[in-house]
Amino acid sequence: MNCCEGLKIDIPEGAKKIVLVGNPNVGKSVFFNALTGVYVDVSNFPGTTVDVSHGRYGNDVVIDTPGVYGVSSFNDEERVARDVILYGDIILNVVDALHIERDLFLTLQIIDMGKPVIVALNMMDDVQRNGIQLDVQELGRLLGVPVIPTVAVKGEGIDEVKKNLYKAAVGKVNPKIYEMMKDYIDRVEEQSEALMIVEDDETILDKYNMEATGKREEAYKLRRQRVDEIVSRIIRKEGRGNTFRQRLGYYMLNPITGIPMLILVLYIMYKLIGVYVAGNVVDFTEGTLMQGYYEPFVRGIISKVVGEGNIIYRALAGEYGLLTLTPTYVFGLLLPLVIAFYFFMSLMEDSGYLPRIAALTDRVLSFFGLNGRAIIPLILGFGCVTMATITTRLLGTRREKVIATALLGMTIPCSAQLGVIAGMIAPLGAKYLLIYILTILLVFVITGTTLNRVLPGESSNLFIDLPPIRLPRTINVLKKTWSKTSMFIKEAAPLFALGALIITLLNETGILVVIQDLFKPFTVGMLKLPKEAATAFIMGIIRRDFGAAGLTDLTLTHAQTVVALVTITLFVPCIASIMVMFKERSKKEAISIWLGSFVSAFVVGGLLALIII
Repeated sequence: MNCCEGLKIDIPEGAKKIVLVGNPNVGKSVFFNALTGVYVDVSNFPGTTVDVSHGRYGNDVVIDTPGVYGVSSFNDEERVARDVILYGDIILNVVDALHIERDLFLTLQIIDMGKPVIVALNMMDDVQRNGIQLDVQELGRLLGVPVIPTVAVKGEGIDEVKKNLYKAAVGKVNPKIYEMMKDYIDRVEEQSEALMIVEDDETILDKYNMEATGKREEAYKLRRQRVDEIVSRIIRKEGRGNTFRQRLGYYMLNPITGIPMLILVLYIMYKLIGVYVAGNVVDFTEGTLMQGYYEPFVRGIISKVVGEGNIIYRALAGEYGLLTLTPTYVFGLLLPLVIAFYFFMSLMEDSGYLPRIAALTDRVLSFFGLNGRAIIPLILGFGCVTMATITTRLLGTRREKVIATALLGMTIPCSAQLGVIAGMIAPLGAKYLLIYILTILLVFVITGTTLNRVLPGESSNLFIDLPPIRLPRTINVLKKTWSKTSMFIKEAAPLFALGALIITLLNETGILVVIQDLFKPFTVGMLKLPKEAATAFIMGIIRRDFGAAGLTDLTLTHAQTVVALVTITLFVPCIASIMVMFKERSKKEAISIWLGSFVSAFVVGGLLALIII
């Protein structure tokens, strides 16, 4: 077993694997960026949808791991972290100083593995702000490894970590746990594997064809006792009473105050992103820049090279061309939305608000087989369902990922589509707006609860860190926005290009027209809409807002408009989202979600037509 197997990491001969390890939200990304700079690669870990970042530090390789509370195998993130940590050469353990009692469990577990460790004791400013004094030197003596106090977001202590990185030391292994490992050390490749056997890790037990030891709880108990001993000796002074930030954090979690605050934040988010960016900014980037300047320029060049009117010209520069539709869609429409959403999400993450939203919504989402983490892709879905489908990777189990992907694909309108829908439904009055909202909400509830009942397995519980509330640092927010946006564009652009190629092929062969004709019985018979509405649904597959916008050309009554908008919202996702869905989920799951969306759109739309038309 090798941590880099399948990751395609080029490790030079004699290079060390420097592994970044820590609980969620402890600031590992700042250290990773400081060590690797901008030359960073992201690989999908074999057999999972978990991304692992890696880069160079001199001749050595730095590998970031998902945030975990312990080295085990309870979910994909922990399994990935385990496989990387077990075979690392130097472990840089980032610890949240304010939550040191929680974080030291992971630190001691890595030390028990016999790995060379250096500890970055991060967020020391929060410790001082709360009036707590930590004896850093005593902590280093008790652990037996270098401990460097840092405030990573301000750059404090990072140079000191770099200077001491290769002074990482094998710490003081718990003697009682070492006694448990002694029987296995000679039978495995590394001491780290011996610890995993003591802690009944199934993967390592299977590797060496061993039976479970039943000693996991005892080892965990001994480690927790050791954490309590260390904490009692290094905390010199407890802090003062609740600060304003602590009280604000409490109000964010209390449903009475937290829900109105969340509604206000989502409203601001919608106005800035769903209205201003999706409207004004996209009108400029897509309409003025891309369609006004870029597309005519490209068409002029292509026509000179290959001529006009032939299939090559239409494939490259036609209505759905690889060099026209794809760049316009990716850079004109999606890029502003993606940047805005990731900027907003980075603000909420850096301020400590995002984990509190997850905790606040956890109980409600549990009815749908999800935990609070799912609120992140669901919120992102109102910006771009394609982007949100990719972020379902952060959910703990395959079951949760299927449920979240289905809800995104079937019930969440993206911001581009939402803008068109809002423009069409606003003149109809409050009655029809309420019908639309309640119908979509009802489908969301029925879909979520049904999938929760029928899908096998169990969803994971929410274990999430609640970092202190703090003012976001601009440079950190911008770095996160840039990193996540560039990663999304790199991953999504080829899928958009493939989608454009497929649509061109369908159009050139006449299959697109055949599909439009096949839709007519549904649109006229079930939905009681004009037969031309079929074209709008087909265009919705290409781009969801194209489909909604196509309805504006039809003469519809108020009731027909609501039926059409409900159907187009529930209808299958755009082709880019479909391509990502097939990439993230199995073919069976993706096809099931696609067909479910198709059927539910016409069934719900047909029932609504019977009631109100």
